[in-house]
Amino acid sequence: MKRNISLGVAGATMLALLVTGCAQTAQKTAPSQSTGNTQPAAASQGTPRVAIMVGGLEKIIYLPYMLAENLGYYKEAGVTVTLVEESAGQDAEVALLAGQVDGAGGFYDHTLDLQTKGKYVESVVTMADVPGEQLMVSNRLKDKVKTLADLKGLTIGVTGLGSSTNMLASYNVVKGGNKESDYKPLPVGAGQTLIASMQNNRIDAAVTSEPTASLLKNKNLAFTFVDMNSKDGTQQALGGKYASTSLYMTTDYVKAHPDVVQKLANAYVKTLKWMSTHTPEEIADKMPEEYLAGDKALYIQALKGQLPMFTTDGKMPQGDPENVQKILSAFKPDIKSVKLDQTYTNEFVDKANADSK
Repeated sequence: MKRNISLGVAGATMLALLVTGCAQTAQKTAPSQSTGNTQPAAASQGTPRVAIMVGGLEKIIYLPYMLAENLGYYKEAGVTVTLVEESAGQDAEVALLAGQVDGAGGFYDHTLDLQTKGKYVESVVTMADVPGEQLMVSNRLKDKVKTLADLKGLTIGVTGLGSSTNMLASYNVVKGGNKESDYKPLPVGAGQTLIASMQNNRIDAAVTSEPTASLLKNKNLAFTFVDMNSKDGTQQALGGKYASTSLYMTTDYVKAHPDVVQKLANAYVKTLKWMSTHTPEEIADKMPEEYLAGDKALYIQALKGQLPMFTTDGKMPQGDPENVQKILSAFKPDIKSVKLDQTYTNEFVDKANADSK
């Protein structure tokens, strides 16, 4: 039976359906019941079921999650995956800690932030080593905002409060010599909700990813002020690489279900390798039509700019955790006490890479 994925459903509604085990997807079979940190439910032939909430499935930075499904790699790995849509990584983090989903698709920086709150989660697959984000400023402020210091007093759109976009906005404000309290982060999501907020002057700037960034430029609404999308731009803006797109899970879950985690690592490592050997056009052809935002050519162009951000092996790049810690510590001093070796593991992707050879 072909695996199904829930699309276009509000995260809260979808979670309620997952918890009761009665979710249905249009013209598809019922998705799995979320198992949180308990034993994964068995499918008809003993296939483990896993629910993963992703902070924006349509964002190119989270492309591997849907691509793995459309390539058939979850099924090949022997795991049934339900992907749950949410607009921000912060929402995925909350759902994970509540036991409503088994894994979260979000940025690695959440694992550090959570450890300071006594919550232990770890990245089991690290899919990218730059944020894939841009700090964009409204064109109406082009003559006013010239340096990072000029971010003081602005309302900056982020996907959600406490999200990675929020943290990156805070870092850039502080880097400009201001305090974190010197700007107002406003949760506006991504895609059309963010674009509408920029059009209506609800926000002065935004930290956002593709394809939203290209749409803002195409509509002549905003310009890139800080590039955290390319490797060179990230080096200049953040002083080094920044592990971003990850699959993270609670440490308790990873210890209790290493076989399930291994299946997921196998699927994602194979997906990353496939991405590294195929063209943007071929990748775009595998994505749902609605992810292309009505402009496939623009999506492909944006994809070309973002493909270099992805790892090819799912491993945590050397030096990335230390740089993420340094950046977050600029406005969250307690991050300095985080034990980095507890925030990620390469155990599962190392085995996946070895087996793929």
